[in-house]
Amino acid sequence: MRLGVLDVGSNTIHLLVVDAHPGARPQPAHSHKVELRLAELLDAHGAVTPAGVERLVSVIGGAVQAAEDKGCEDVLPFATSAVREATNADEVLARVKIETGVDLPVLSGDDEARLTFLAARRWFGWSAGKLLVLDIGGGSLEIAFGIDEDPDAAVSLPLGAGRLTAGWLQGDPPDPSDVRALRRHARAQIARKVGVFSRFGAPDRVVATSKTFKQLARIAGAARSADGLYVQRDLTRKSLEEWVPRLAAMTASQRAALPGVSEGRASQLLAGALVAEGAMDLFGVDALEICPWALREGVILRRLDHLPPAASPSS
Repeated sequence: MRLGVLDVGSNTIHLLVVDAHPGARPQPAHSHKVELRLAELLDAHGAVTPAGVERLVSVIGGAVQAAEDKGCEDVLPFATSAVREATNADEVLARVKIETGVDLPVLSGDDEARLTFLAARRWFGWSAGKLLVLDIGGGSLEIAFGIDEDPDAAVSLPLGAGRLTAGWLQGDPPDPSDVRALRRHARAQIARKVGVFSRFGAPDRVVATSKTFKQLARIAGAARSADGLYVQRDLTRKSLEEWVPRLAAMTASQRAALPGVSEGRASQLLAGALVAEGAMDLFGVDALEICPWALREGVILRRLDHLPPAASPSS
């Protein structure tokens, strides 16, 4: 069957269309992506602004049309932290339902962490042993650990690259005192959760998902996206520690000129790097591997797990 997964994230609204059936690897067929930066379309009270709601409804409507055009039998929509934490979330969801017909479920932070973990587990397989999975989105940081498909521990922290950039790094380049303050804040938040995971022992493999980690790995020398999904891409703490001060001294336009860094994400890269560096340091991670699959794939895989097996040709 052809499925669409509609991810209403803090940075981007992304429709991923896949051809899939139970027991098989989902095959990407189409990608429709619009950068909305919903986390930046909030007023002083944390509500999505009227202009933001209009834009959100318009983009979701376009994604629904794209899914229909591509022949999707079903669309699996979900929203993450930007909608989850908006003070007018109920109003926003009602408008989306009325004007687009989409009943938009809002994932909890725990759901995000667990579904992302599922995607990483399926990608690397059982031979990877105990996995520690890190994911930096626009609004939150997810951390999950375990040996099965459902993690033993999963947490979500309000340490997304977009959120932190808007709240802490106003200058371009940012003031060094603001960078230090954000570094302290991020590490304090992460340190509070380290004990949740340490009782399960050391991971056999540490992996990371998300655009932030992919871009950090790319500027540190990892292979390009064009080289394919199956090329191993690593990020070391040493290289990250070398890049953080360099990123802090750059303007957003200078970061956008780095390999693999998009113009729309360039302003957020420093905040993401500070969170990544803090997480790797506090969890004692010297190197991690980038996982091509993340939350969207986890949503698709969970849906496929609940479908009956495909009938054989002879049946």
